Amino acid sequence: MTVALTDAIRLLLFPAMMAFAASSDLFTMTISNRVALALIAGFAIMAAATGMESSAILSHAGAAAIVLAAAFVFFARGWIGGGDAKLAAATALWLGFDYLMVYLLYASLLGGLLTLVILRLRLTPLPAALAGQDWAERLHRMDSGIPYGIALAAAALLVYPDTPWMQAFGR
Repeated sequence: MTVALTDAIRLLLFPAMMAFAASSDLFTMTISNRVALALIAGFAIMAAATGMESSAILSHAGAAAIVLAAAFVFFARGWIGGGDAKLAAATALWLGFDYLMVYLLYASLLGGLLTLVILRLRLTPLPAALAGQDWAERLHRMDSGIPYGIALAAAALLVYPDTPWMQAFGR
């Protein structure tokens, strides 16, 4: 694989999938399985292209498996959606254990802030400019969930520049 293609994947795939997941969750309250699959495939391509050692690949896979297991407990309790669980696990695959705790900390803080902001906005009337917009009306309903994928994606984008994926780009 050429260096230019590897750099394009490194620069575009992960951030684009995070942006897509966040916007999709905001507008539809769903995150397609294709996002997680694209992230998994992208990781496999990047791991092979950069010569990642098999022990490192297994470690990254272990981080993803642990996050998936914990996230599905959250899903079973109704705290997050299934798409959120898969997004968090696919993100953990890219970040590995080295960046997992900071990612989870950011996701928790941003998720809490997002929840507080949305709950507060639900106490005010929906602005006229958003009336009739299905996504805005759904987000404004008290019985609607919180698009937690926004917080997961934002946390990932905060952590990603510090990872070896991006640090290698500057070399």
